[in-house]
Amino acid sequence: MAKKANKKAKKSIRRSMDRKLVAGRQRYETDYEARKTGKSRGAVKKAVKKVGNSRKKVRKALSR
Repeated sequence: MAKKANKKAKKSIRRSMDRKLVAGRQRYETDYEARKTGKSRGAVKKAVKKVGNSRKKVRKALSR
């Protein structure tokens, strides 16, 4: 039982961390952020390249 709970906890941590990042080379990720912020996909890619792949930092860079 303990092993199952431990595996489940690791997966949930991994998933929550993945949600906090933007994969700049994945089209569906950049399209989602572009739709969410109202910017172009190219602008999202540039922001990821400039500030890193943290979703929070990317949104902040795009809001300027």
